[in-house]
Amino acid sequence: MRARIILKKHRQASVLRFHPWVFSGAIQSETEHLTDGAFVDIISDAGEYLASGHFASGSIAVRICSFAPVADEKELVETLIRRAYERRKTLGLTGRSETNAYRLFNAEGDGMPGLVIDWYNSVVVIQCHSAGVRRMRDVIVESLLRLYLGCVSAVIDRSPLDFQENETRESAPLGQCLYGTVHIGEICENGLTFAVDCMSGQKTGFFLDQRENRRLLERYAANQTVLNAFCYTGGFTVYALRGGAAWVHSVDISQVSLELAHENATRNFPNAEAAFTAADCLEYLKNLDRSYTLIVLDPPAFVKHRGALKGGIKGYESINFHALRQMPAGGILFTFSCSQFVDRTLFRDTITKAALHAGRQVRILHELRQAPCHPVSLYHPEGEYLKGYVLVVEG
Repeated sequence: MRARIILKKHRQASVLRFHPWVFSGAIQSETEHLTDGAFVDIISDAGEYLASGHFASGSIAVRICSFAPVADEKELVETLIRRAYERRKTLGLTGRSETNAYRLFNAEGDGMPGLVIDWYNSVVVIQCHSAGVRRMRDVIVESLLRLYLGCVSAVIDRSPLDFQENETRESAPLGQCLYGTVHIGEICENGLTFAVDCMSGQKTGFFLDQRENRRLLERYAANQTVLNAFCYTGGFTVYALRGGAAWVHSVDISQVSLELAHENATRNFPNAEAAFTAADCLEYLKNLDRSYTLIVLDPPAFVKHRGALKGGIKGYESINFHALRQMPAGGILFTFSCSQFVDRTLFRDTITKAALHAGRQVRILHELRQAPCHPVSLYHPEGEYLKGYVLVVEG
């Protein structure tokens, strides 16, 4: 018989609203006998079934995978992955040559907290962010091989070494090959090509969540002098070049990332007007020695846990202040936060404070978010981790 977790009286409201997390303080029954990763049923104090999910001995005690009774956990995993694939098919992402990389499964947004799967032109990268998902890893791999039917060249696991609730989204340890042969692959995105290191790159190798935002930047890039700060492997750089930028300067603290950014730029535009500098981006922004008419600020998460919120907000304010104060009138700023603990309102307030400090008149042209292959459950707003704005400086 499956383990049951009984909630305290009047503590089932969030489950009835389809929020996928149950916190330990809501649980009435003893859980010491449960092992992390166990699949459990959640029961109200009145004995009614509410949901099923993976148990963990932490603040988030259960991550819900189903709000209907589950006969077989393996069948549930296969069904959720297949449904996620059908959503990407509806988005027009599957079977395309001009874009052959996308997120296949986005944790709570696709119905299984803790599971991330990215597709890179035949290479599949998975991340297990909970013990329950890790326990089902073999089932996940088998499901993927059946789903893509002979089209998978490798399956790589880039899971964190532990399952702390506040794990970062930006990095993971070196990959473990679970199937096939590993190589630094090449993907296409909107007709542009990029080298991707799925074994050791940030996230799972590429920032797939910025795909639509890169395309928007391309529309603004014509004749601009562009600074791509925190450039990583040069995604925004390559789109700016295709958009007709007069000159693009890419800056990142990682020499390894810069080398890949340079490779991505030259493979698409061999004679591009571009430069690449290894530097601390905040220090570089403080001491700009030339004027940029378009700046991209896409830093790693400055707030990786709630305790880092104050310092992280200071970081976001600082980089936006230094960018805004030196931009010419008419300049365009693409600015982002991928910190889950910084919501959209707080991020906007932080940018407003930076603009006031810089003494600039600034208007919002676009609000930006993660690409549609990173869906967010309506009942789990925490899943909207990527926030961004396109701003124009008018004076």
